[in-house]
Amino acid sequence: MASPGKANVKSPHVGKKKKPPARYWDKLQQEEGNNDENKDGKDGGKAQHAPRRTQKRKLEETRRDRNKFISGKSDPFPGPAPIPEERLQKFKRKDKIKKPRKGQRTLRATIAHSEQTCEMAKKQAARFDLLLPEDAGFLEGDKDEDTCTISQDDIADAVDITSGAKYFNLKLSQFGPYRLDYNKTGRHLLLGGRRGHVACIDWQSKQLMCEINVMESISDVKWLHSEEMYAVAQKKWLYIYDSKGIELHCIRKFNDVLRMQFLPYHFLLATASSTSFLQYLDVSVGKEVAAYCTKTGRLDVMCQNPHNAVIHLGHSNGTVTLWSPNQKEALVKMLCHQGGVRSVTVDKTGTYMVTSGMDKKLKVYDIRAFKPLKSYFLPAGASCLSLSHRGLLSAATGDIVQVYRDVWSCPVTKPYMAHRVRGTAWGLQFCPFEDVLGVGHGDGFTSMLVPGAGEPNFDGLDANPYRSVKQKREWEVKALLEKIQPELITLDPSELGKVDYATFEQRHQDRVKALGFDPLAKEKFVPKHKKKGRSSAGNIEKRKKQVAHEDQRDIIKQSVEDKLRKKDTGKEAASSLSGQKSALDRFKK
Repeated sequence: MASPGKANVKSPHVGKKKKPPARYWDKLQQEEGNNDENKDGKDGGKAQHAPRRTQKRKLEETRRDRNKFISGKSDPFPGPAPIPEERLQKFKRKDKIKKPRKGQRTLRATIAHSEQTCEMAKKQAARFDLLLPEDAGFLEGDKDEDTCTISQDDIADAVDITSGAKYFNLKLSQFGPYRLDYNKTGRHLLLGGRRGHVACIDWQSKQLMCEINVMESISDVKWLHSEEMYAVAQKKWLYIYDSKGIELHCIRKFNDVLRMQFLPYHFLLATASSTSFLQYLDVSVGKEVAAYCTKTGRLDVMCQNPHNAVIHLGHSNGTVTLWSPNQKEALVKMLCHQGGVRSVTVDKTGTYMVTSGMDKKLKVYDIRAFKPLKSYFLPAGASCLSLSHRGLLSAATGDIVQVYRDVWSCPVTKPYMAHRVRGTAWGLQFCPFEDVLGVGHGDGFTSMLVPGAGEPNFDGLDANPYRSVKQKREWEVKALLEKIQPELITLDPSELGKVDYATFEQRHQDRVKALGFDPLAKEKFVPKHKKKGRSSAGNIEKRKKQVAHEDQRDIIKQSVEDKLRKKDTGKEAASSLSGQKSALDRFKK
């Protein structure tokens, strides 16, 4: 029996089995399991971040594989395609700029970036040159056949239908002879008859834009900045019309005008009158810019230099004068012929000038040196001259139009092409970007095919023959914003990018006198005051000498470079002299 004073308490160990003693192999298995669990836990933690860390590396590897392998094979031509050195030199812009030696990190970085950009632009232009496959092809005859004997009908039959349609004749015998003008894109043609007939034609589609009769004699016609406006030099005054034949302006300040030239980048219309006046009209604002009396008589021979916008005038005393709106006197006077000058023309690069005179001579001049290069004798002389973009020269003698090739590079003995028109030629002009020569004569107008005359590749941002209405509107706005002022017309346009040292020095001297000191002079070195005894007299003198030695070193380097440059020029002169033959060379063994 249980005692009544005590409670029944159950022992915690009652009913439980005792664990057997742990063996050593059990401990080993348990440690291995714990290690595996720890490893799995660590790998699992890393596995969450592994894709993020290796994603970039995998993308780089795949890109490398794409670059290295093409269809499972290695690239046999790695890297960019090589560019011929000749093509790179064609698009070379400038020489490398000498970088400063010390300091000026911003300037050095700017120069390096500019050179890198120019190099990239040069390479891209050289690569994109392949996209301009068009080339000028000249007329070639059979063996022992002169190309000048080939007629226009034979050429029109041999070429394709589109090119053959560019040879046509307009019979306008009632109001002739005719003056003509192609616009800048070469798409539209303007005809002006001596007896008052004016016509605007889209000559490629043969569509008539407008046709009027001004009931007065006409001396010349000229397109303005676009095919929407043109100028007509009538008997008394100068008139401006639009493409529908509506009269816009009558400018009475410009009277008795005989010849006109339009400067497209300056928006200037230059006129030459029978009263010996040369006048400039700004068509963008409608104001007269300049008016000069040349005092050389009747001005009926006129042309412009497309390179620098200088006007060339031919006179009855055999001289050719060059004019700019900035100067009242002629820039240059050249005696070209013994008789009067009949016609003048200049090539598009502004290098060569061709003139014809009453002495029946055709002369080619180098405008850079103002010296004659070639002289040819024409049995009847040339009344009209015109140069194409590719350097072909057309000369009209009576009713015969002759085209010459390479007039300034080698002597010419026979014409490249010849054609007889129905009346006396009164105007000649090559169509831009087309192998076409327009001839205005007494019986109307003739469009000739001249293979190799036109520039095959045009600049779409400057003169695009296929531009839309929106593109033409945008181009006109940009051209007006980028208009060049008439004050910038000079003989040498490269002078505009140079520094006028004489004027700069004069201004600098005036500034020094006004201020009492030279603001551009180098400041005298003043050592900075330092503490802890480092600004003693000896240390200050040492610092002054160190700065003085550095300045002296720069001066010595500059003088050494000048001496080496002089030696190189002397060697070049000596080598050029040594290359010349001497009369004593015959005694050498």
